[in-house]
Amino acid sequence: MTKYGDFPGARPRRLRSTPAIRRLVAETRLNAADLILPAFVREGITEPHPIASMPNTVQHSRDTLRKAAAEAAEAGVGGIMLYGIPEVKDAIGSQGTDPEGILQVAIRDVIAEVGDAMVVMSDLCLDEFTDHGHCGVLDEQGRVDNDATLERYAEMARVQADAGVHMVGASGMMDGQVGAIRQALDGIGKQDVTILAYTAKYASAFYGPFREAVNSSLKGDRKTYQQDPANFREAMRELALDLAEGADIVMVKPALPYLDVLRKVADEVDVPVAAYQISGEYAMVEAAAANGWIDRDRAITETLTSIRRAGADMTLTYWATEVAQWLRQGR
Repeated sequence: MTKYGDFPGARPRRLRSTPAIRRLVAETRLNAADLILPAFVREGITEPHPIASMPNTVQHSRDTLRKAAAEAAEAGVGGIMLYGIPEVKDAIGSQGTDPEGILQVAIRDVIAEVGDAMVVMSDLCLDEFTDHGHCGVLDEQGRVDNDATLERYAEMARVQADAGVHMVGASGMMDGQVGAIRQALDGIGKQDVTILAYTAKYASAFYGPFREAVNSSLKGDRKTYQQDPANFREAMRELALDLAEGADIVMVKPALPYLDVLRKVADEVDVPVAAYQISGEYAMVEAAAANGWIDRDRAITETLTSIRRAGADMTLTYWATEVAQWLRQGR
C-alpha cells in the first residue's frame, strides 16, 4: 500500500500547511487600487435613502456622496463610478445632458472632494434619465433608435467631460457607441478622458436590485441590445468592435456568471480588463449571510478573488471600500 511518505517530491499539501505559507504562495491577490466603488446619487434628498434589496447600500445625497468618496479614497480604492437619479425623467433623458443635472453636479462634487486621489468615473447611459427606462431614444414603434441614441451619448460625453470626469463608462450597448463617444470627446479637446467600454454586457437576471437603486422606469427588457446569456462568440465580436473604435478599457458584466467570457477577453487583449460584480451578485451573498447560510466575509473575498483570477485587472464592486479597509488591516 502506497504511503504518504513514499513520494517525498509530490507533496503539494506542504504549501497549504500554515496561513503564512498559503499567503506566501498565493497566485492571486486582491489590491485596493484595483477596486471601483459604484455609487448612486439622488436629486432632491438630504439624507441617504436605503436600497431594500442591497443591504448597506444607499442612494446618496450630494453631501453623503462626498463623504463616501472621501472614505473610499482614504481606504485606497482605485475609482468610483457615479450614477445619477433625477427627480424628473422624460422620453429623451434630458437631465442626462443638462450641465446642472444631478450626475454632472455629482461629478463636480466628487472631483472637488478627492481630486486625483482616485479615478472619478460616470455612467454614460440614458436609462436612469428616461421615463421609459431604456438605454436610448425610442422610435415610433417603441424600439431603441441606435443612431438617435448615439447623438445623445455624444452630448452626454461632452457635458460629463466638461464637469471634469476622468473616465466615462459606455454602458448602453449601442452599436458604434465607443466611436461616437471618442469622437465627441476629441472634438472638444478632451482627448485625455478615457473610455471604459461595457463590451460584453449580458441581458442578465441579476440586475434587479440595481433597477431599484436607480428608480428604474423600465417595463419589459433590454434583450434587443444587451447580449444573450447563451452566446460566447458574440462577445468576441463586440470586443473587436470596441477596440477598433478606441476603447481604453473593456469590461464584462456581470462577473461571476461569465467568468469564462472574462478569461477569454483577458487572454485576447492588450488593454486593461474590468469586470462588474453586479447588484444581484451582491444581494445573493448578503441575503445568504443574513440567513446564516454562508460566511459573509469569506464569500466576499472568494468571489472577488475568482474574478481577479479569471483575468480582471479591476473590479467594480459594492464592497470596494469595505474590502479595501480589510486589506489595509492585513485581513
